[in-house]
Amino acid sequence: MFRRTSPEPETPPIDDKIGGKGRPTPSRKEAEAAARARAKVPRTRKEQVAAQRSARGDTSRRMREAMKTGDDRYLPSRDRGPVRRFIRDFVDSRFSFIELMVPLLVVSMVLGYSGNRSMQNLSNTILFTTLLVIVFDVVMLRLRLRRELARRFPDESPKGAVLYAAMRSLQMKFLRLPKAQVRIGEKLPESYR
Repeated sequence: MFRRTSPEPETPPIDDKIGGKGRPTPSRKEAEAAARARAKVPRTRKEQVAAQRSARGDTSRRMREAMKTGDDRYLPSRDRGPVRRFIRDFVDSRFSFIELMVPLLVVSMVLGYSGNRSMQNLSNTILFTTLLVIVFDVVMLRLRLRRELARRFPDESPKGAVLYAAMRSLQMKFLRLPKAQVRIGEKLPESYR
């Protein structure tokens, strides 16, 4: 009798595998050696300090990387969560007069030290006008942010949100940490969950 044989299914080549771990699987000997090294308790104070320094270095490296990329897992607790991420994006997406503060303060300082009385008066006017505009900008930020937080996160407490936003907006954009993930004028997503 004839037996029917079905064609064998084609298996994809190993190189075409999507989502691989990107490194070869360690041998049993290597895995056991690594496990023993992790389980080894430091015996002397010097070894303990070295182990703590190494762990602290890894943690701080991950935190620095998260500050650049905005990865929530490794951010400090004050910057973690969808509400804080929204606040950062909200502040970073709007134009702030604080971006102009440093150049205006430099102009004001140069005019103030010119020795000319009218230039010094102009310097004072520029300085106080800059401060008033910044205060107005922070008040408008507070009003808009509270409205947006109430709309997007109705069940979240807004405690500390305005202060977090104000402190972020008072920093120059290129100095802000975590780094800005949106550009000025960019439309923000509706959901941050």
